[in-house]
Amino acid sequence: MKVSVFGLGYVGCVSAACFASSGNSVVGVDINPVKVEIINSGRSPIVEPGIGDLIQQAVESGALKATTDTATAINDSDISLVCVGTPSRPNGALDLAHVEQVCREIGSALREKDGPHTVVIRSTMLPGTIENVVIPNLEKTSGKKVGEGISVCINPEFLREGSSIKDFYAPPFTLIGADDEATAKQLSSLYANINAPLFVTSVKTAEMVKYACNCFHAVKVSFANEIGNICKAAGIDSHQVMEIFCEDRNLNLSPYYLKPGFAFGGSCLPKDLRAINHRAKELDVEAPLLSSILPSNRLQIERALDMVLRTRKKKVGILGFSFKAGTDDLRESPMVTLVEALIGKGLDLRIYDRDVSLARLFGANKEYIEAEIPHIAQLIRSDLRDVVAESEVIVIGNKSAEFAEIRDQVTPNHIVIDLVRLFGDGLPGAKYDGICW
Repeated sequence: MKVSVFGLGYVGCVSAACFASSGNSVVGVDINPVKVEIINSGRSPIVEPGIGDLIQQAVESGALKATTDTATAINDSDISLVCVGTPSRPNGALDLAHVEQVCREIGSALREKDGPHTVVIRSTMLPGTIENVVIPNLEKTSGKKVGEGISVCINPEFLREGSSIKDFYAPPFTLIGADDEATAKQLSSLYANINAPLFVTSVKTAEMVKYACNCFHAVKVSFANEIGNICKAAGIDSHQVMEIFCEDRNLNLSPYYLKPGFAFGGSCLPKDLRAINHRAKELDVEAPLLSSILPSNRLQIERALDMVLRTRKKKVGILGFSFKAGTDDLRESPMVTLVEALIGKGLDLRIYDRDVSLARLFGANKEYIEAEIPHIAQLIRSDLRDVVAESEVIVIGNKSAEFAEIRDQVTPNHIVIDLVRLFGDGLPGAKYDGICW
């Protein structure tokens, strides 16, 4: 394929060299003539293991060249990869000046070009940037409409400095955000020789995935460091702790716990977080990440409360009272906290949870129910259908399979607030809303 790469910094250089080495005809574009001259001489303007050899071979074979002339690059390519920087402003916002400028230059060149052209964003940008920045600048300067001669999509990069070439050829996945099938198919062919899962999503989803990845990487580093700081103060080998920690592929290093939804609860997580934060204070160790988790969890309960209150309805049915389906454990259940708050707001509640109903009779939590929450226990009903029929708002609190029955019981007058995404495809028979989807 004929590819132009705009921005010959770290991502642009690696992308240009690797795509050229994969059999494509690549022209790199940069406003800095020194970078252009370095590449055209077969050398690398960045320091990265293996990149010098790749560039030298690609230039010598004629697969790679560089220029400062946007129009030449556009005319010599069918696909343009935008790899310019998006640095932070002093207030934390992204500085998109480079992206805007490149899009205007590409648009101006496309004004004079016949035939279709695809613009692919590799730069890291927040969701909505393609819609609100990239497309308007391209359309304004080209005089054309996206979808009518110009295609736009996003292809986030996941390259680590020091191992970028390896990451390019063996990524965890390839991600393409495109709002039309033809564009996605065209860009997919560019990665035909890359042995990795390929995901095609909407543009905004792809924009957000990049941020989810980077934020989680930052969380992991901070988590390990805070655990390490506590370990050091307590005279424990932190590396041994984390080595064993990483052996758990079922929970610790896995998709488990990584589905957006309601707050956590139960007998372990809240208690142990409080305990480790208390010990950190005793050791005079600051642990801002660990100490922020319980407040963050509480905010998710408040978010659910606000969703119910915004309906301005009084009759609320709660489906699922324990913190997890299939258990009667109410200790620190976020649903108990939510119900307490709704009662305090004067709402008329009825609760259905078969496991908790059994616990009232002979379960391990019978004493807790009778001693700690007798006022709530009085609201528990024995029939799911009756709770649905008597409620204006239905709150789904856990993933009990039984609750799927309401699909045939709700009416267009019902408002269903799903805290666990029991209905992944929505609930057509009622007004349906998820807590964070």
